[in-house]
Amino acid sequence: MLGLMQDRPLLISQIIDFAAAYHSDVEIVSRTVEGPMHRYGYRDAQKRAKKLAEALQGLGIKLGDRVGTIAWNGYRHFELYFGISGIGAVLHTLNPRLAPEHVAYIANHAEDQILFVDLNLLPIVEGVWEHLKTVKHVVVMTDRAHMPASSKVPKLLCYEELIADKPGTLEWPVFDERTASSLCYTSGTTGNPKGVLYSHRSTLIHTMMASNGSVIPMDPDTTLLPVVPMFHANAWGLVYAAPICGAKMVFPGPKLDGASVYELLDKEQVTLSAGVPTVWLALLDYCVQNKLKMSSVKRTLIGGSAVPVSMIERFWKEHGAEVIQGWGMTEMSPLGTTTRFNRGERDLPDAERFAITAKQGRPVFGCEMKIVDDAGHDLPQDGSVSGNMVVRGPWIVSGYMKGDGKSQFGADDWFQTGDVCKIESDGSVVITDRSKDVIKSGGEWISSIDLENAAMGCPGVAEAAVIGVAHPKWDERPLLIVVRRPDAEVGKADVLKFLEGKIAKWWTPDDVQFVDAIPHGATGKILKTALRKQFEDYKLPTA
Repeated sequence: MLGLMQDRPLLISQIIDFAAAYHSDVEIVSRTVEGPMHRYGYRDAQKRAKKLAEALQGLGIKLGDRVGTIAWNGYRHFELYFGISGIGAVLHTLNPRLAPEHVAYIANHAEDQILFVDLNLLPIVEGVWEHLKTVKHVVVMTDRAHMPASSKVPKLLCYEELIADKPGTLEWPVFDERTASSLCYTSGTTGNPKGVLYSHRSTLIHTMMASNGSVIPMDPDTTLLPVVPMFHANAWGLVYAAPICGAKMVFPGPKLDGASVYELLDKEQVTLSAGVPTVWLALLDYCVQNKLKMSSVKRTLIGGSAVPVSMIERFWKEHGAEVIQGWGMTEMSPLGTTTRFNRGERDLPDAERFAITAKQGRPVFGCEMKIVDDAGHDLPQDGSVSGNMVVRGPWIVSGYMKGDGKSQFGADDWFQTGDVCKIESDGSVVITDRSKDVIKSGGEWISSIDLENAAMGCPGVAEAAVIGVAHPKWDERPLLIVVRRPDAEVGKADVLKFLEGKIAKWWTPDDVQFVDAIPHGATGKILKTALRKQFEDYKLPTA
């Protein structure tokens, strides 16, 4: 027997319509590429998204066509999120930090018909223009006054002119909720990037889950600063969840340095922020150097890479802000786990509470996960062993675009994440490493993440990374690579002394090397491949 309930498709256009109807004047504030701050409400954003949709239809865009964006977090990019998907086209966000060959490969692989590009990112398109095979139009996301006088790209279109004469009265079309809505590509650290094609259904279910107060705490009293880029896994779903919750949004544009981020936090009285650890490290250091406090921030959502306890402590002790750690992947829309305190845990002493936050969190409803051994057999979820994490759920990828990367999909829809983790009896997930980054020493595993997090607590250490280096007896041994804080004089002996008693003795790095900077990938993660290349001829003193 089937239930007698209406079968209405779940569509992204419903999000912006809801916000326009019930949170119409809640502000969206943007720092623009051109300079001035821009402000308007959800009702205005909805109308401009409809004008954009009408313009796209006028350019021949139809159901299923891919429309690319190369843009920062701003109000026009927000309009593209809804205007493109709202008519059944596919929003394809390209990462401007990728190498030019990857940008060209991704645009061609996706078969983008139109590219929307922020003014200061136009040189990226100009650099790859002769290699783009399917792009018919390039739209610069600015007004006529700021359009470039000349360009290597012929017949550039102006965003504001494109939508100026459109009425904005479009009735959003209704179609199958399984229709593709948006497209993100993996960062491609090994091999070519792979396309993850989200649906309207998967996005709406993910958004409703993320809007749950126990996952990402937002309501009409929230002011959100999403520093996580809108070209990175749908900005973690925040640009969909915030309109549903009626939260004010503050978009940072291209400026993500400590001073610029602090200015927005302070002037707009931001209560919730979200981004990767490298951004917050710069912000925390800026506040210390200038004797500033984040007076309004209550919580910050941090993901992309593991959050060290030292950062969790600094947010709380220096600013009274709580850290929420999240884990996920582009292939997971992206949320899989977030910090979630069970009853009574918020009342624990600071050290115990920080220890919970330092884990990757507990699974969110709708995301099933387990650990398996190399043969695919289930492992116990009692914290006793590490294994390969696999996941499944209604917003988890079932295959990559055009059939790439088939080896990552196992039986019964389980997706192989490539992460090695422990799952404790209370559901807490502890990522011990990426399977390709774990250090195998004498037949035992050493977690590079745990070592990095421990080293980050050492006074004078700004950032730390650990890689495995060949050893004639142990196969691999850990090399700790450190960036000092400005004016710090911390040395090898200081770091190794600090680690004593904080890690297993046999985990102690065989050497410490100090560098001016640690390379990061296009999404802010430490680029271990580049570090291995940098130290490929390095000989450990213990070898």
